[in-house]
Amino acid sequence: MNFTELGLSTKLVSRLEGLGLTTPTPIQEKAIPHALAQRDVLGIAQTGTGKTAAFSIPLIVALSKQNERVGAFGVRGLILSPTRELANQIVETLQSITSDLRIRLVVGGKSINVQEQQLSRGTDVLVATPGRLIDLLDRDAVSLAKTKFLVLDEADQMLDIGFAHALRRIAGALGKDRQTMMFSATMPKAIAELASGYLTNPVRVEVSQPGKVADKVSHAVHFVTKDDKKSLLISLLNRNKTGRSLVFARTKHGAERLMKQLEQAGFNAASIHGNKSQGQRDRAITNFRDGTVEILVATDVAARGIDIPDIEQVYNYDLPNVPENYVHRIGRTARAGRKGNAIAFCSAEEMSELRAIEKVLAIGIEVVGGKPWSDETAKRAKSAAKEATKTAAAARTEARRKKPRQTTKPAAAKGGPSKPSSNSRPPRGKRKRGPKREAA
Repeated sequence: MNFTELGLSTKLVSRLEGLGLTTPTPIQEKAIPHALAQRDVLGIAQTGTGKTAAFSIPLIVALSKQNERVGAFGVRGLILSPTRELANQIVETLQSITSDLRIRLVVGGKSINVQEQQLSRGTDVLVATPGRLIDLLDRDAVSLAKTKFLVLDEADQMLDIGFAHALRRIAGALGKDRQTMMFSATMPKAIAELASGYLTNPVRVEVSQPGKVADKVSHAVHFVTKDDKKSLLISLLNRNKTGRSLVFARTKHGAERLMKQLEQAGFNAASIHGNKSQGQRDRAITNFRDGTVEILVATDVAARGIDIPDIEQVYNYDLPNVPENYVHRIGRTARAGRKGNAIAFCSAEEMSELRAIEKVLAIGIEVVGGKPWSDETAKRAKSAAKEATKTAAAARTEARRKKPRQTTKPAAAKGGPSKPSSNSRPPRGKRKRGPKREAA
């Protein structure tokens, strides 16, 4: 089947061919016809299968057919994404397919005042992270009452990182008369509940079992102590210097520390995590894509925002607490039909996480280094790790309590009473920007 057989116009098919898209992927082939028929769609597909185009193409077709103009602060189509990186990828896809629609991006880490000004001119497609969209709704800087199309991309990840409350608030701001598409790589109970609240009589399309990973990913695990993980990683990276490697750490501080250790070992490395500014994150991904950086160390914030076809190795330096996140992490390799390797490091305190991952995958991961930790060793290590975490948290709390508060003394007046500064602001009342939101 080709895109013409899916019912797309000659002009759009020609545009897709110019992008190298000649044959629909399975998720596109299954989802696009239902979306073009104005049905709500629930799509289940692993990462790297073309989900972005599966919702972007019918959204562009529908908005182009309507050819309506919205007023100030209005939005015709809304796409929600869990991370800034993924939101950027979606905007790039939309802009490559059409130049006729006003496409805007609102994410954290960018000037909210600039975003307000852009939204004041009306928007055809708004791509947003839930947190920043809530900020704009609170400022009355955007109206969703007349939004006719809604897409929730990587819905499971949005729930994993705590956007459930934000999604409920956004739902309340939307009108009822709309078409909704929801896509997810996994299908836990929480996603089924979310779908029932957002979708009306949806068509469910699947190209793989929920939680299933790409067939061309090979899985391996090394049983290694926590202290020996760094030296093992450096050894493995030295053996595989031909391609890009993505390394996942559990915490922001851990990712930054590991990145610096890899630099000290002679590797070109960068990191991406929640403590980085948007500009720093964008530069790291750009450098990783063009080969300036060979190794990218990331927390799960990056698992849904990196679309680089030739990542050969994904190292799970720390195993994720949520087993489904393993699926999202390793979805960064074996993209677009290529092969990839997923290598996990399992310390004694992580045995329960490894078992949970194998349960989700419904496979046993091949052991390539060390021996599985005994139940007793794993139990003791887990208990010690929890105690260490509590002790560290208590120490940080005590340090903050003992830290003296800094007080700023007013500057001494020179030559009489001081005059109000031209930069001083009056007391802030409620900001009124844009129209009041209409009732959903």
